[in-house]
Amino acid sequence: MISIFRSFGITYLSGSSSPLKDDPMFASLLPRDALLLSGRLLMAVLFLVMGWGKLADFQSAVSYMVQTGAPLPTLSAVLAIVVELGAGLALIAGVLVEPVAIILAVYTVITGLIGHHFWTMSGMLRYDMMIHFYKNISIAGGLLILASAGAGRFALRLR
Repeated sequence: MISIFRSFGITYLSGSSSPLKDDPMFASLLPRDALLLSGRLLMAVLFLVMGWGKLADFQSAVSYMVQTGAPLPTLSAVLAIVVELGAGLALIAGVLVEPVAIILAVYTVITGLIGHHFWTMSGMLRYDMMIHFYKNISIAGGLLILASAGAGRFALRLR
């Protein structure tokens, strides 16, 4: 349901849905549940690939943590593996998507701050790390949208 209200001379549109989703003509063009499943799968790929890479070459993951200045590098690598693989699998299954997406959003911002601190660099490295940092910020935004939208119909439910 969409409502329109006025406050201080400004007209606002509010509601929990969009005009397109409410219009039967457009509802079939916006397969919400299939899009949510696709988004979950695409988002999970990033975390599964990165988590598996850290697990497969744990010593390199620890070395990277040392290089970036992560606190307690070995523990940080273990934590990264658990979060990335566990959350990636949860996104695929559609289990606890809302809290997992929020946790991943926070995790992604923190890893951006630790691993891509472009403000301490110069030249092309600064530019490269700036791109990675802002990709992390954008991924966190997508995760918050996923947390808001939920898993959709194609998901396992915990009872």
